[in-house]
Amino acid sequence: MIFFLTMDVKIESSWKEKLKDEFSKDYFISLTGFVREEYGKTQVFPPGGLIFKAFDLCPFDRVKVVIIGQDPYHGPGQAHGLCFSVREGIDFPPSLVNIFKEIESDLGIKPYSSGNLSRWAAQGVFLLNATLTVRARQAASHQGKGWEEFTDAAISVLNNDRDNLVFFLWGAYAQKKGTSIDRNRHLVLESVHPSPLSASRGFFGNRHFSRCNKYLTDHGIAPVDWR
Repeated sequence: MIFFLTMDVKIESSWKEKLKDEFSKDYFISLTGFVREEYGKTQVFPPGGLIFKAFDLCPFDRVKVVIIGQDPYHGPGQAHGLCFSVREGIDFPPSLVNIFKEIESDLGIKPYSSGNLSRWAAQGVFLLNATLTVRARQAASHQGKGWEEFTDAAISVLNNDRDNLVFFLWGAYAQKKGTSIDRNRHLVLESVHPSPLSASRGFFGNRHFSRCNKYLTDHGIAPVDWR
């Protein structure tokens, strides 16, 4: 069952303050009704209590890197509120396999044998899907219902109220979502998506992880341990 109501969103307190104006807007009220109805009548991922996990694990002032995904995994047991991440014990999806391959090639380190990226979120990596829920086995089924406007607002407040963030925009969808990011204020790293359909056309070899850490270090910010 869904765990938030229109005016009482269960989300980390700093994000709740930053995004408070969104919760009373017509689109969010409509979205809340839609999502509540979906959880009540069909299988939806992630579980209701994990919808805002990316926000809950990475408070606003601790964000230093933003990775933008599209929508949650729609297979059983995979999605848990962080883009590209899967629960412990779940096989790595192909895009995550390729992300780990690039990390190993770029940094010379082998990532841990877990696809749960909460370890990144704990360091300030905001793993944000554009759409935060999805019907089981129906990719993109909750797109166009209002989530995109909400996550645009999250990106906007990071862009405007923080400095020296690193944004990873992998693929045309993420790049379009990141068009408003101030390139003079933040580092924006773009490439094709890590999907097997495109990874060999520019994801492999993009060196985004080392470039990110150099930028952070150059600005006096602790680098990310990408293992």
